[in-house]
Amino acid sequence: MMKLSEGAIEALANGNGWNDAILQLVNIRKIDGGSGPARFRVMMSDGRDTLSSFMLSTQLNFMAEENILAPNCICNLKGHVTNILKDGRRVVIILEIDVLKSANEVAGRIGDPTPYFDGQNKGLQQAPAPAPAPAPAPVPETRPLQQQNRNEVSRGYNRDLVKKAPPAMPVTPGGGSKVVPIASLNPYQSKWTVRARVTNKSSIRTWSNSRGDGRLFSMEIVDESGEIRVTAFNQEVDKFYSLIEVGKVYYVTKGSLKIANKQYTSVKNDYEMTLNGESTIIPCEDNCDVPMVQCDFIPIADLEKREKDAIVDVIGVCKSVDEVTRLTTKSNREVSKRTLNLMDMSGKMVSVILWGEEAEKFDGSEQPIVAIKGAKLSDFGGRSISASFSSTLMINPDIPEAYKIRGWFDNEGHTVVGQSLTERRGTGIIGGIHIWKTLSEVKAEHLGHGDEADYFSCTATIVYLRKENCLYQACPSQDCNKKVIGQQNGMFRCEKCDKEFPNFKYRLILSANIADYGDNQWVTCFQESAEAILGQNAAYLGQLKHSNESAFDEVFQKANFNTLIFHNRVKLETYNDESRIKAPVLSVAPVDHIEYIRRLMVNIRGLAAK
Repeated sequence: MMKLSEGAIEALANGNGWNDAILQLVNIRKIDGGSGPARFRVMMSDGRDTLSSFMLSTQLNFMAEENILAPNCICNLKGHVTNILKDGRRVVIILEIDVLKSANEVAGRIGDPTPYFDGQNKGLQQAPAPAPAPAPAPVPETRPLQQQNRNEVSRGYNRDLVKKAPPAMPVTPGGGSKVVPIASLNPYQSKWTVRARVTNKSSIRTWSNSRGDGRLFSMEIVDESGEIRVTAFNQEVDKFYSLIEVGKVYYVTKGSLKIANKQYTSVKNDYEMTLNGESTIIPCEDNCDVPMVQCDFIPIADLEKREKDAIVDVIGVCKSVDEVTRLTTKSNREVSKRTLNLMDMSGKMVSVILWGEEAEKFDGSEQPIVAIKGAKLSDFGGRSISASFSSTLMINPDIPEAYKIRGWFDNEGHTVVGQSLTERRGTGIIGGIHIWKTLSEVKAEHLGHGDEADYFSCTATIVYLRKENCLYQACPSQDCNKKVIGQQNGMFRCEKCDKEFPNFKYRLILSANIADYGDNQWVTCFQESAEAILGQNAAYLGQLKHSNESAFDEVFQKANFNTLIFHNRVKLETYNDESRIKAPVLSVAPVDHIEYIRRLMVNIRGLAAK
């Protein structure tokens, strides 16, 4: 028969703690939680004493609901915290518990335990005529907690914390309240202090409504047991904002707690904290054992399965980054924006949008590892994510996931052509990375036949250029390329501008037939791409056409059989009841043969794996 940890109940009831106590579950009872999740009250025995002031944390509710915890089973209490009520009574919150023997494997109750209560001693227990035992210590009234996902059971708690379970909590400098884990906080505690690291701090925001004006800022703090969001208003903004530094550890005392609004926070806690006039925040110098951040990273490939507007934590290597742009919001305020492309070991990529100061300061030139906590998922252009003011951006963070991705990328990941979940409409490029297609694949997949245009990139060779009608006389205005009509008097009229001009400018519309190893395709090249293909500008070609036709022809001959990278848009268009595929070229580029060989190698590996 398994030996129980005799004396553990007395130690737990008096707040002295007991590491890895072996106890028998005597009874478990459900306490309805109203509109929120139920709570489970548990009676435990150490073979000598029983105590009914155990409460199962909501993260472990599934163990009761699925009868994992049942009367008579033997358990290892691996993690707990003790809450002290206003009248001094204690409630032991079970954070982590393992079932060593199920109820079916145990014959019945072990020993002849009697109820334990504060003030009782062993001598009283052994007296021949003991006084009648009082009713078990009552459990405080509980407000309903918001349900957490079962998969989050162990994620919010650090293994080291639950194994140590210190018998006595340290006292804060200058205060009389004991330091408790964030995971144990609830609205029914009167005095508490947490020692936690600030992982995110917002800017000061203002509001104005019918009740008046105000200011606020919020921050996120984390310790070994979990995390919580903290908000300060008005006077507390003046009191604490300048004191708080991201990355530093503080003692936080006497905030008020309420049910968290999950719509506005990604922090995994049923409660959120508000600072008030009695709150204090004191810097803590001894902070080496407080974690930097708690993230629940999901693979980029899994973003396709998540709902729009979900709040997610992601990590990856910055494969590429765009320049900063400036946008004007509806409130006529300018804001900076920068897009970067994040890739992880799944080989998938996603576009990440940074805003404001983070967008301006970000440097992706050395392809750093980027971790984002609390990013918002969007379905714009497939899947993309945005780092909002409440998100935490970390560059090359000192966490195991970052080292793992860096090692993978430096060894082999840099050769991987990422497949992006984000499509940038109108560019012919998906997520900053070309979606490569052969011309035969374009036709086999019926690209361009949908309601919207499709985009692809290909490496192809020019086999024919149609020089007839490739030049036209256009309006000389800077922002107008409309064809002009000669007026037979030396003037040229533009119908769009409704003006006549004494001159014009040449523009190019070049039809080209391009081919790869599998098929060919007619494409249309406009001014910039046509000039890149021919190697001459439109004005010079216009002069050659009228002054030296043989030199004009030679330009086209030299352009034939050149191999280039074409970025294309393809769409089925109907004109005069006739439908045909139109494939305008958005841009052309010379072939990077090293990158081309890498891409071919990736394709070969993919074919070999099938």
